[in-house]
Amino acid sequence: MNKLRGTFTALITPMFSDGSVDYEGFRKNVKFQLDNGVTGLVPLGTTAETPTLEEDPGSEEDTLIQIVMEEVKAYRESTGKEIPVILGAGSNNTKDAVEYVERAKKVGADYALVVTPYYNKPSKEGIFRHFEAVSKVGLPIIVYNIKGRTGVNIPTDVLVRIAQLPNIAGVKEASGEISQMMDVIANIKNKKPDFAVLSGDDGLTLPLLAAGGDGVISVLSNLCPARMVELVDAGLKGDFAKCREYHYGLAPMFKAEFCDGNPTSIKYAMNYKGLPAGTVRLPLVEVTDSAKKTIEKAMDECNI
Repeated sequence: MNKLRGTFTALITPMFSDGSVDYEGFRKNVKFQLDNGVTGLVPLGTTAETPTLEEDPGSEEDTLIQIVMEEVKAYRESTGKEIPVILGAGSNNTKDAVEYVERAKKVGADYALVVTPYYNKPSKEGIFRHFEAVSKVGLPIIVYNIKGRTGVNIPTDVLVRIAQLPNIAGVKEASGEISQMMDVIANIKNKKPDFAVLSGDDGLTLPLLAAGGDGVISVLSNLCPARMVELVDAGLKGDFAKCREYHYGLAPMFKAEFCDGNPTSIKYAMNYKGLPAGTVRLPLVEVTDSAKKTIEKAMDECNI
């Protein structure tokens, strides 16, 4: 399998005021991403509000997948560039996660993003067996570690075992602990160079790249993809003077993009800029007036 390196956008799902999906807006956003040089696309992740989307055959999720695959194909045919699609496939029910990975494989996605089972808080062995099950589908898997949302961290010793399974291509590391990210690089990536270590936190992309990581699955790139691309590309080239410059140029937004939740905050920023985003579905609600001011101020400071 090809190694993942670069900027991968965790796509939002734009919605109209009545909560219905704005498919044309979604298509515009996908084209915006491709035109601004992102490495790959991540539909149906947390930022997409996937838990609230209809997943019956032919419904909302299938339509969004179809749009992404159509636009990626058209882009490849017109430019010759391959754009990896990492399709969200997480569940706290292992049987469902396997089915989501099977769907990802069937539609032609390049990878599946599989989050740690949430809420049920499995043991170390339970975490391992969950990823063992999804790895058997035969599609490259990106492990998604985000303790803040799942309630369970994947310790490095467990990830070492998972990385030895077939079809485990890398990790989206959103533990928020740069020391853990460095442990992953030292204990897995340095021994298995094709194992991708991607930041799941825009603000930690710089230190992760400096430590030897491979890029980011980004929320902020929904708003300013070219800015995130130049930050990551500079780091991957070893030009950390430029990488730091780009990082600090976006630092206010790294805080503001989560000031009142995700994707509520990034959707407000996109609406403010005139990009298709719209509303959110319950249980999420619109950001507060205070958060709006924080986001607007950060966008102004970052010249977005």
